[in-house]
Amino acid sequence: MDLGVVVKIPSQNLLIGFAGYNSIDSAYNGRSPYLNPKAYLDRIKYSGSLVPNAETLRALQLAHLLAVPFENLSIHAGEPITLSDDALFDKIVERRRGGFCYELNGLFAALLRALGFEVAMLSAEVAKAEGGFGPDFDHMALMVSLDERWIVDVGFGDSFREPLLLDERGEQAQGERSYRLVPDGEYLILLERDGGAEWKMQHRFTLRPHQYSDYVGMCCYHQTSPESHFTKTRICSRATPEGRITLSEMRFITSRVGHGRQERGLTNEADYAAILREHFGILMTGNPCSSI
Repeated sequence: MDLGVVVKIPSQNLLIGFAGYNSIDSAYNGRSPYLNPKAYLDRIKYSGSLVPNAETLRALQLAHLLAVPFENLSIHAGEPITLSDDALFDKIVERRRGGFCYELNGLFAALLRALGFEVAMLSAEVAKAEGGFGPDFDHMALMVSLDERWIVDVGFGDSFREPLLLDERGEQAQGERSYRLVPDGEYLILLERDGGAEWKMQHRFTLRPHQYSDYVGMCCYHQTSPESHFTKTRICSRATPEGRITLSEMRFITSRVGHGRQERGLTNEADYAAILREHFGILMTGNPCSSI
């Protein structure tokens, strides 16, 4: 695929400007008609195949998880979150920030479409610790349809690193963890098991396709409600080849497969800013935050 040309995708009625990016308004679902896939691929440090197949999809999801942090810093910096491709491209690619599910999966869907994948945004209800599930549109997941259908997610934090086969009902192992998709009426429930532990529910979802506007209410809730866990604690977390690094308020947590986890307490905001800068490439400069 030539990343220096403008390609029309008839099924989306959308022009993807591979040569550049601007903020021209689009009638298509609030998305900008221009996305720069090359800049996005550079952002996630991906230089592999662009053939729209399962192997490329796996590689793209893993690259994204390793490069772009799951974070809610905009909420605590007073920076409004806008669900549109142009706003998210500016934040995640141009300003090299991260985001939470609506942002990360929303923009990743745009990249996948630009590369020729068929993508649908799905609504998921996150499992509660006390039992049951959260409201509709509590989480955004993605369905990618190739010869087989896949569940893709770069916005749930610490979860599956490679896409899961949507129509597989058996155990799908990834390293020390395993996943299952269990039917429950109109829903599919995503289960996760770590090693020999018990299965735990992550979320449930339906296969109805949605668009950005459907998530606006819950996105606003998670930005403003004192009941949302996103307003209670600052979080910035990113997968690493060996495990994961997480900055949760004044705790810096490093986990490595086979080596457990280490936790270091931070003493002040200067330490916090240094960890953000050194490990996540994010520079907090008052209100709102930016990145380097």
